[in-house]
This record gives sequence, structure tokens and C-alpha cells, in this order.
Amino acid sequence: MREPTYNSAIYLRLSRDDELHGDSSSIKTQRQMLRKYAADHNINIYDEYIDDGWSGTNFDRPDFKRMIGDIEDGKINCVIVKDLSRLGRNYILTGQYTELYFPSKNVRFIAVNDNVDSINGDNEFAPFKNIINEWYARDISRKVHTALQTKFALGERIFSYAPIGYKKDPDNRNRLIIDEETRWVIEKIFGMAVNGAGAAKITKTLIAEKVPTPSWFNYQRYGTFAHIYEGQPEDKRYMWTIGQVKSILKDETYIGNSVHNKQTNVSFKSKKKYRKPESEWLRIENTHEGIVSKEDFKAVQKMIISRRRQQSDGTTQIFAGLVKCADCGWSLRFGTNRLKNGSTYSFYNCSKYGQMGKINCSMHYIRYDTLYEYVLSRIKYWASVAQNDENTLLEKLINSSDKNLAVSRKRALSDLKKAEKRLKELDSLFTKLYEDRVADKINERNFNMLTVKYQQEQDELQECINSLNAMLKEEKEDVSNKEKWIALIKQYTDPKELTAPMLNSLIEKIVVHEAVKTEDGMREQEVEIFYRFIGKID
Repeated sequence: MREPTYNSAIYLRLSRDDELHGDSSSIKTQRQMLRKYAADHNINIYDEYIDDGWSGTNFDRPDFKRMIGDIEDGKINCVIVKDLSRLGRNYILTGQYTELYFPSKNVRFIAVNDNVDSINGDNEFAPFKNIINEWYARDISRKVHTALQTKFALGERIFSYAPIGYKKDPDNRNRLIIDEETRWVIEKIFGMAVNGAGAAKITKTLIAEKVPTPSWFNYQRYGTFAHIYEGQPEDKRYMWTIGQVKSILKDETYIGNSVHNKQTNVSFKSKKKYRKPESEWLRIENTHEGIVSKEDFKAVQKMIISRRRQQSDGTTQIFAGLVKCADCGWSLRFGTNRLKNGSTYSFYNCSKYGQMGKINCSMHYIRYDTLYEYVLSRIKYWASVAQNDENTLLEKLINSSDKNLAVSRKRALSDLKKAEKRLKELDSLFTKLYEDRVADKINERNFNMLTVKYQQEQDELQECINSLNAMLKEEKEDVSNKEKWIALIKQYTDPKELTAPMLNSLIEKIVVHEAVKTEDGMREQEVEIFYRFIGKID
């Protein structure tokens, strides 16, 4: 039979964690190995696909996606990697590509160092290798987290750029010292705030007085943010936003504190982050010299809370900090209109649109009463479901958060069972091997060879079992978060009104889209609610 012609992709990946292994994992070494392998096996190389500096825990990598696109276009029918970990360190997704996607596209897959070549059929140990690779990524993530916590406890910080008003200490790059060239900006902002100015007024003053923004200072000093300032009019360097000012006014850095762990990744495999409750923040006091007195900072925080929660008519603004623009991500600002007959109505619109005009975003207008009724109806609905059928709701939340969760758990349990069974078999084999050696049924050379082989397999299986148990524990914690949210919403049995404590305990953010008009002239608007611990549910 005529052998098929293979047009191969050689896929090269290196993350920062892999760099710890030196040249053995470098892009250059991978390229040399794979090109030699292709030449030795008469495989044509169509192109190289390189993701340098990208984690293997997810597959949202630019050149990996380009390679998949070329597979879809029929340009390549073979993928070669140094080992399975180069393809990825996510056990489920790596398996989906090697066991489902590549075969469905008639793509030959080769992992040179792991002795995997799909032309030879399934490699039974490949799934265990994938589990070990994921375990490695999990272990690295845990070690990095532990190292960071140690640094934080010692008063150090990890940052690319020092906050305006500070600079990196030349003797310790993880500490802050006051920057005498920019501290005046912070003193000006807090000085205005102490005297009663709100964030909007402070922002307008900074722009009017042409005070440079933090990113402009960084551009001038280090050349960063060139894509924002090069070729732009001078006004760009003074374009402060209300969000920037609010962030500075609430930042404890300016009284000498370092606050860490405000947000975290959903898991080590996901870049998606969620904001943690303040009770879980790590606050280290007096790590550096403050610019603002603690008395002034405390007074400003009281004014912010009072201004945010209390309107001029004495009503409470319960959605403060929760409502976001779907397109630019800025907060929606609260406003009130007075009609000719003396009545009033409140509304939200995009603060970026309000501050900079339609060039930067659109209005995203929504009436307060419309938003209120919609959010109340959704909370009523979920509270009712939680009261009447808690188990069905929990199942829905689990399935909506990760469509692969049930599949991955079932597969993990199956693989765990196989690994534990094989480990027991090896224990029996060792016993039999020892008895055969004592009875002189096997010579010393073969005894030593088999001992090394079995021990290596035992070590790999134990790593695999540890990884699977850790994975199952993580999934259990995910379920625990969903149970926590259900317990929260069950506290609100048939709510008649919304309150700020209710919204802040249940909801992470409310995303408002721009309204559109339908063919019959009706106004339609999408509003997405992202709940704490569980995200968006339909």
C-alpha cells in the first residue's frame, strides 16, 4: 500500500514555569528535536506553531488556535510535539484533542519523548501522562501561591508598576518608596476629597488643570503604554477617569498598607478571576511610608460611603458598584430626571459615555425602576426554586458552570479506580518477583531490571492518583461554592423589595447591554446578572 503523505505541524510551547528546566525545554531545543524527528521519518513540515510564554493549563493560545485553523482548512494532517505536556497540561482538554479531535480529522499525533504515535494505535499510558502533567501544573501553582504568601507576610509586594506617588525601592524591587516627583498628585486628590469634593469633581479638576495620568508618567519614564499615547493629541495625557480617581481614594497603599488577595483565579486552569469578599483579603499594615494620614483616609472613606449610598432626596442607591456597561466595562452612573409636572424618575447610563461622549462608548441607558423590577423578579425566581427543589437547582448550577464537569468527574473516577487497581497488582507482582528470586526462579539481572521497571511505574501511578484526588477535591469545592450560594438565597423567602445588603451578598455584577429596537418598534435590552460564587445562570 502507498504510504500517506504527511504535512505536519511542529508545535512548540514554553511557559514561564517550564523555563525553570533550562535548555531542555527551550523553544530552540524543541525545534531541533522535532525537525530532526521529521527528517528521520520522512515527514514534511508544513509550518511551525510557537506559543512562547503561554501556560499549558488552557488552550486559548494564539498559535495553537492558528494550528487548529489550518487543520480545519485541511492544510496539515500531522501534529508533532516534544511530549504531551507541550500540547497541554489540562487533563480533560488534552485528552479531548488526542483521543477525539485529532482522530476525527484524520490527523496523526506524535509526542516524541512519550513514545506516542497515533499511527500505532492507542497508547494506554498516555492518559496517565496527561494526568501527571496536570498535577505538575497544579503543584507549580500551589508553590507559587505559597511563595507569594510568604513575600506578602514579609511586607513585600509583586507589581509591574508602582502606584502613582511611589516608585520601586532600588535596593528591594518588591518594596515601595515615595516618589517625590509624583506624590503631589496624590496629595492633591486626597486634599480635594477631604474638603468634600466627589470623584466626578476631582476628575474634572485634574483634566482642567492638565494633571498627567499615572499611565502618562509611566510612558514618559519607561516607554510603556506607547500604543495609547503615540500619535495622540496632548489632551490624551490628562484624560483622567472617575474610576481611576475612585480607585486611588480607596487604595490603602497611600496610608502605608499592602492589601493582597483581593481577587483570585477560578482555578489554576482558568485565567478568569473573581473578586473575593473583603473578609478574605490579606492586609499587611505599615509596609512602607504613607503619603496620606490615616485620619484623612478614614474621613474620605466615610464620605464615599455616604455619597454612594445616600441620594439628595434621602433615598438609598442600592445598586452602587454593581451595574456595569457590557461594552466598555465601566460602571453605569446613577442619575435623576425631573419632568415638567414635577415628578422624577431615576436611570443609569454608561459613565464613560457621560464623561467622554459617544466616540468612546454608547449610552446603555436603563431606567432604575425597570432594572429594579427585573433584578427583583430574578431573585424571587431563584429563591423560589431554592426553597422548592434545592437538589435540582444544585444540579443545574453544576451543569451550567462547566458542561464537562460531569464527564470529567466520571472519567477521573474511572481512571482513579484503574490506577489504584494497577498499583495493587504491582504490589502483588513485587511479592511474586521476590519469591521467585529467593527460589532462584529468576536471575539477579532480570530481577533488578524488573524491579526498576515496576518501581518507576509505581511512582508514576502514585503521582497520577495524587493528581486525580486533588482534581476531585477541587470539583468538590466547586460544588461547595454552589451550595453556599443556595444557602444564601434561601434566606430571602419571597422577597418583596431589594436592599443593598441583599444585592451585595448575592450578586457580583449586573451587566447592561445597549438597547435595540425591533422591527415592530419595541425596545429590547439584555441585562445579565452574575451571581457570587456561581457566575451567570439562565
